[in-house]
Amino acid sequence: MNRSLRFLGVAALCAGLSLSSFAQTAPQPPEIAARSYLLVDMTANQVLAERNADAPAEPASLTKLMTAYLTFVALRDGKLTLETRLPVSTRAWAERKGGGSLMFIDPKMTPTVDELLRGTIIVSGNDSSVALAEGVAGTAENFVAMMNRQAQAWGLKNTSFKNVTGLTEAGHSSTARELAVIAQHIIRDFPDRYPYYSVKEYTFNNIRQDNRNLLLRRDPTVDGMKTGFTEAAGYCLVASAQRDFPNGKRRLLSVVMGTDSMAGRANESQKLLNWGYTAFDDVRLFEAGKPVATVPVWKGAANEAKLVGEGPVFVAVPRGEGDKLKTTIERTDPLVAPLAKGQRVGTLKVTTAAGTPVAALPLVVAEEVPQAGLMGRAWDAIRLWIK
Repeated sequence: MNRSLRFLGVAALCAGLSLSSFAQTAPQPPEIAARSYLLVDMTANQVLAERNADAPAEPASLTKLMTAYLTFVALRDGKLTLETRLPVSTRAWAERKGGGSLMFIDPKMTPTVDELLRGTIIVSGNDSSVALAEGVAGTAENFVAMMNRQAQAWGLKNTSFKNVTGLTEAGHSSTARELAVIAQHIIRDFPDRYPYYSVKEYTFNNIRQDNRNLLLRRDPTVDGMKTGFTEAAGYCLVASAQRDFPNGKRRLLSVVMGTDSMAGRANESQKLLNWGYTAFDDVRLFEAGKPVATVPVWKGAANEAKLVGEGPVFVAVPRGEGDKLKTTIERTDPLVAPLAKGQRVGTLKVTTAAGTPVAALPLVVAEEVPQAGLMGRAWDAIRLWIK
């Protein structure tokens, strides 16, 4: 690979593109019959295609991504176990009056958290979602507040939850981009729980129901994730696939919102995923922990610091362009100690040979660099003044 590494002193760091889009220069996606959509390469952490991805929309049962996430948090924190039995309130039972999807629990039952998660994730039960919310937070209202606090913590400015199920309610809204963020958090934060999303059917109380994600049966590389439907939202689907390539596994995540049928949301999602895998290559620039650059440090116990990516450094590029990439490092200069391990101090910018931007990836300090002693700091202060 042709890598041109240059060091550019900048007064302020360029913002990293955690979901960088370069649709203006990338291969054009197929026509997608949806009101909005987004395709993310999770391996390279780049958006490959989008349309109306920031447009407010009803999330329908995609809401339950956050319902499940907070339940996973409660499990992680030891507030619940998968074997914990939860009561079924009259309120949870009353969800059957709303006309939505159900697990078919009733107040005489005490299902386990595991059963309720399966009911929520696999068959999209509104009743099981309410039972989980009450089990985690005491009331559904308390749980909705937790959902909104989590959304705010992630910086989701266009997401507002009013209920735990996704049924139409004034002010209950999100976007394709922000639902993708929630889905990615599930996959990355709880890889041990993610397999729930690949289960094709679930039987509870002698009632067998299929997972409505048709791609789980069509495409063996699709291993999740969540469907949604209301009259106002249309048919929606978040789908994720992981396929093997010579340089490793690649995971793509698609979000389609507002399609016209159950088959339509599956077809459009499949179209997006297949296009993403064939139109782009993932190029591994650096291994995890491998220094991308070694740079001088002032007033430090060490005279230099190694910069690394946050994990392996991959970029998604149009197919056939991988051997023509150039990389440029922009970093703070002077770099003054103390520096903490993991502190972001630069950006790796990746372009094509013609200079077209492909991605901008954060660079962090590999190891802590403490301050030097008084004499060392004073000497470097003089050198900086002369410089």
